[in-house]
This record gives sequence, C-alpha cells and structure tokens, in this order.
Amino acid sequence: MSFLPQNFSINSKLIGGELVIGGCKATSLVAEFGTPLFVIDEADFKVRLNTWRSALVRHFGDQAGQVYYASKSFISVEVAKWISESGIGIDVCTGGELAVALAADFDPEKIEVHGNNKSEAEIARAIEVGVGKIVVDSHQEIERVNRLAKSAGKTQSVLIRVTPGIEAHTHEFISTAHEDVKFGFSLASGAAWKAIEEIEAAPNLKLLGLHCHIGSQIFDPEGFEAAATRLISLLAKYHQHFDRQLQELDLGGGYGIAYLPDEVTYDPDLAMSALAALVKAECLKNKIAIPMVSIEPGRAISGPTTTTLYEVGTTKNVELDNGAARRYIAVDGGMSENIRPALYGAQYFAILANRTSKATSTSSRLVGKHCESGDILISEIDLPSDINPGDLLAIPATGAYGRSMASNYNHVPRPAVVAVVDGTARVIVRRETQDDLLALDVKESPRKI
Repeated sequence: MSFLPQNFSINSKLIGGELVIGGCKATSLVAEFGTPLFVIDEADFKVRLNTWRSALVRHFGDQAGQVYYASKSFISVEVAKWISESGIGIDVCTGGELAVALAADFDPEKIEVHGNNKSEAEIARAIEVGVGKIVVDSHQEIERVNRLAKSAGKTQSVLIRVTPGIEAHTHEFISTAHEDVKFGFSLASGAAWKAIEEIEAAPNLKLLGLHCHIGSQIFDPEGFEAAATRLISLLAKYHQHFDRQLQELDLGGGYGIAYLPDEVTYDPDLAMSALAALVKAECLKNKIAIPMVSIEPGRAISGPTTTTLYEVGTTKNVELDNGAARRYIAVDGGMSENIRPALYGAQYFAILANRTSKATSTSSRLVGKHCESGDILISEIDLPSDINPGDLLAIPATGAYGRSMASNYNHVPRPAVVAVVDGTARVIVRRETQDDLLALDVKESPRKI
C-alpha cells in the first residue's frame, strides 16, 4: 500500500498501484459509472462539516454563531441533506441554490441568502419561506427587501455586507473585499454607515449584524484579522450611536486548501484560534460585548473531498523550440467540468489511477477534448512516459467549483457525481445525456409580441 499526499480525500489510498476511494477501486467506479466522473468521499465531507463547527465552538464558546456551508462551491439535494444533518447552516446566492436547499427540507431559519443582484422574485421567495437572514448588498436592495417584506406582512432579518478595504493574497478575480469590486458597502467611503442608517429607518427590516468576505484560497490569518478589526470598529460605532449592540459578525470564508502535493490545507483549529484571539482583544479594546461570530467555509469543506476520474483518449509528443519535448495527454473531459485552470490559472495535480508504472517520468501537459487551445487542465506535470489510451488519470481536490461551474461547452453533457463510503457507491447527481441537451431546443412558430 502507498500513501497519497493530503490533497486527496482522507479515505483515498493506492493499493497495488490502483487508486481506491472510500473503499471503491477507480477501475470499478469507471466501469460502473463512466468518465469523466466526480467521486465524492462522503465520510470525508461529513468529517469536514463537523470539524469546522467544532473548531468554531471550541474557540468562541457561547459566542460561536453559525457555520454556513457556502453552497456555491458545490451543492446537490443529497449534499444539502448531509449539511442539514450536521446541524450547520447553508449560504445560498441564487434562487436555484435556495430551491436545492428547500428540496432537501433544509430548515429555512438556517438559510442565509447572498448575492449582489438578487431579483425581486428571489427576494420574495426567500421572505416567503422564512429564511433566517438576507445579506443586503446595495442601497436599492435595502428598499426592495423592506418593500417585499412589508407586502408579505413580515419583518426580515438582514446582515450588511461590508467591504472593509482588505486585498487578500489571492487571484484578482476571486478577491472580493477591496474597494473596487461589485460586492458590498464600502467602509472607507461611509457607504456602510449609510446602509446602517437606512436599515434602521426601514420598518420591515431587522439589522442583526455585519458580514464580509475578503477573498478565496487564503492561507494566513492576517487578512481575516484586519477585516475583523475594521468591522469591530464599526460595531463599536453602532453601539455608541444607537446605544445597543448588533448580534452577529459573519466573517465569511476563503480558507485555502491543498491542490498540489507540497501544499497544506488551512487547519480549522488554527484558523479559529487566531480569529478568536483577535476578536476578543478588539472587542475588549472597543468596550463592546463579543458578538456571535459566524463563518462560511465552502471550498474548505467540499474541495478536498472529491476526485475527478478521466480516461486517456490520445497522446502525442511535441518537440519544443529549445529542442526538448513535451508529451500531450488528452482526456475525455476538460474545461467543461473544470474551468478553474483556464479562468484563474489554478494549478492541479494528477496521478495514474489504474495501475503501477515503472516507466520513467516525462514532462507532460494534461489537456481536454474541447475545441479550444486554452483547454488545459495541468500545464506542466511529470507523468509516466507509458501512459496510453485507456489509462485512467485522477485529479484530486476538485470538489469545489468543478461540478458547480461546469458547462455544456461544445455540447458536452456534464459528468455524474458519485458518493462513495465503506466500499459502496451511489449516484447523487446523474450524468447528463444528449437528450438532456436537446430537450432545451424548441420548434415554435413566430408570433407578434
């Protein structure tokens, strides 16, 4: 038996050269369900849910708010049931994500609704089903939520998304809290305080607290601590002005995970320990009580739990300008089920999953099947030189944003998601078919409108 690096799920092993996930052989999974295939380690997912909740409670005690699973990372009805059973909450940012949570009979009180441009229909539905809170993101949205809550005869609890001016050490496209972004109310410009005053004057809104999210794939505490410091100052200003205190401080997510063998996933206990020490010190400094502190780990839960399996279709050796050679290995998927390398320059790792190879390693490029030069899953990796058509390759840490950002580019059906545990496997999201794609086409006579 060989051990895998920690960017694989905790129940993944190499046995006799073959990848085994949750007690299920890669070859057996592929024979039963085909490729490409998202394989989610169910036990790992549930452990990570509980680990983040336990870390929050351990370090914040009675001031531990809610862990909200960020459903944008990956959600399905079955996964929503796992989240509900764990006792934590769920964060949704569209009507579709809300529909999935409701289909899983998720407690609406534990649902938090996000989004920088929620439609009136989405807001109305959220209010109708009784979601616990809506995170407001613009001045127009304050008016909309208040108006729609009044129409429903309700008072809606809200948080304000604050942009604290923190630029986390991450890719520009996934940095969401410095000033020049589409999200939230700027703290520096005074927009956040103006939003507070507007909500306090709105009869059908109840302001519970503040929210921020400083980015994604963050590995050090400084950004979280800086954001918390600035938001606690705003909590203190609110307390001084209104002579009462806001109940909740939601510091979002963005905790990094290991994609490559030499990377280390952010430890929940270390993350919460550092955050708790800072929050307690700042609240003492500002002479306010410690609020309920909530977090939103999505990628940190879902990301490491899933491995994508591919079948090799073609290989070719290409001579480079410097006289060296590169081996191109094309698999039966690509940017349609993992857009992150093309979109963000994200880096991944792969292994030969169906057998042991004694061949020497060679410089390789792992590419997809799409008619697009940018369809590259891994730009540079050393893989065995004898990888050929029919072999299986496995890419770990694809649980976050793989299936959730998947597309039908080139009219390729999206892959299935299979949950494995204790040697059993079951489909939780079925593979799309060409019939699914064709079902959206209609033949309709022109009509005046």
